[in-house]
Amino acid sequence: MTVDEWIVLGVLAVMVVAQATRRVSPTVGVAGALAALYLAGVLDTPQVLSGFSNPAPATLAALYIVAGAVDRSGGLAPLSQRLLTAGAPRRSLARLTAVSAGLSAVVANTPVVAMFIGPVLQWSRRSGESASQYLIPLSYAAVLGGMPTLIGTSTNLVASGMVAVSIGDGYSLFEPARLGLPVAVVGLLVVLAGARALLPGRGERLEASVARPFTVALGVAAGGRLDGATVTEGGLRQLGAVYLIGVERGGELIAPVAPDLRLRSGDQLTFAGQVDDVVALQRFDGLELVEGNHIDALDDGQHAWFETVVGATSPLVGSTIKEADFRRRYQAAVVAIHRSGEGLDESLGRTRLQVGDSLLLVADADFAVRWRNRGDFLLVQRRSEPPPTAAAAATRSLVILLGMVIATAAGVGVLKAALGAAVATVVTGALTPRQARDSVDINVIVLVAAAIGIGAGVESSGLAQRVADGLVDGASGAGVWGVALGLVVATLLLTELVTNAGAVALMVPVALGVARDVDGDPRIFALGVTVAASASFLTPIGYQTNTMVYGPGRYQFTDYLRLGLPVTAVVVILVPLMMAAGRGVW
Repeated sequence: MTVDEWIVLGVLAVMVVAQATRRVSPTVGVAGALAALYLAGVLDTPQVLSGFSNPAPATLAALYIVAGAVDRSGGLAPLSQRLLTAGAPRRSLARLTAVSAGLSAVVANTPVVAMFIGPVLQWSRRSGESASQYLIPLSYAAVLGGMPTLIGTSTNLVASGMVAVSIGDGYSLFEPARLGLPVAVVGLLVVLAGARALLPGRGERLEASVARPFTVALGVAAGGRLDGATVTEGGLRQLGAVYLIGVERGGELIAPVAPDLRLRSGDQLTFAGQVDDVVALQRFDGLELVEGNHIDALDDGQHAWFETVVGATSPLVGSTIKEADFRRRYQAAVVAIHRSGEGLDESLGRTRLQVGDSLLLVADADFAVRWRNRGDFLLVQRRSEPPPTAAAAATRSLVILLGMVIATAAGVGVLKAALGAAVATVVTGALTPRQARDSVDINVIVLVAAAIGIGAGVESSGLAQRVADGLVDGASGAGVWGVALGLVVATLLLTELVTNAGAVALMVPVALGVARDVDGDPRIFALGVTVAASASFLTPIGYQTNTMVYGPGRYQFTDYLRLGLPVTAVVVILVPLMMAAGRGVW
């Protein structure tokens, strides 16, 4: 191996380990690796900037703006009210997954999943169904639905940009469907067949007393009705679906709480209950919100309830609310916390936040605008009723989206169609310039651009061809199918360890090298690893929509394997066969 190959291999190894152990965020890891290759002299200036000059990041930014307008206007919200039918669980699941997959082909899957989480939880509570048997299928359907189109996922855009640099032309709008459509169709059938049988019955099917328990901290008001009263005298033993689980006094936690414990001013009481009951509890006479008086501002029309989910790359992970200086950093007050799979037996102030924790907040009305597309939170959902949706804005956003899809299908370049739609979104008032800016996730844009640059380094150093040659030699006994299988499995492992963008950046150059060695179709081989890079179904942290449903569905880490393994098996079986055959749908 040459010196450059060793350098690239070493940098990539550090990047994979750092991301697999969650020591750095995906954006920092990939961008840091790109900078290291440049400083080491492996990449020259044009190569290190190739990702930023590639059409993929600009296309993705424009798509964020178009999708942001649809999301903000609520243009697709009426769908959520029509999909779920009482007494028809299988039909409801089929409708939910089909619509989620269809929308994710043309709209970013994150807002699609976010739009349906609340309605699924409400419907589950009313119908007696288990939300845990619907939310993972919702996420998987959104991931599968993005595979068949160029604009369905950032993975396809990254791969298209790399293919364009290597062999001349990127993917057309529906070219990913050659391999992605069969995988999406069969994968959805597996999800439908296995969801109710393989996923546990957790979440909203449970009795109200234990369904999605949030932990909330409230203080005993000085001179109030509870100051000096026992727990029983204060009526805290008859709260229905809310339970008093602990009292913190002078830095010490009293748990369990005896009925005759006499409360004092300054005591901090920790309750657990459903989110709606927790919201109502703050108005209990004699109790006050420990986090301050933000709750009083709800009546001024400028503040609202929000529910958020802590992501794997959030700076909040491992910190308490106080250590994170939450109120100053986010201009919001944490009212309650929910943790999937386990209860919280300590106060909010002592709780160290973990990936997947759901936080109930009080914040100003613009909180979602500021934080919806940041890495701090995967899901930012307003719980109070939003203002009536302006029908004109909803119609404009949908017309612009439809026009973009039609223009792209008619042969207009994807970048040109997306930029035109983004401009139209602002010009027509579907989004203000500030809202358009806030809709773009800069972290993802940098990640995509840096990933393309790393791919250039893997290819130009000769490492990609060396790995390709080794893969072909090692799988020579199994023929082209064995080589294709090795590519797919390696990509699946990488996408769980790092990110889908990072996995496709590393594997597309290898796939192109393998295609040359076996005299295969380079576009089909590139498409094979592109589909595999999107197929993150095994963990709650491999893909952001998986993490979004982790808390609301009360899942445990291993729940994703139950349905994820069969869906992943679809990818492992179908994709290598189509790669070896040299063709997909057409």
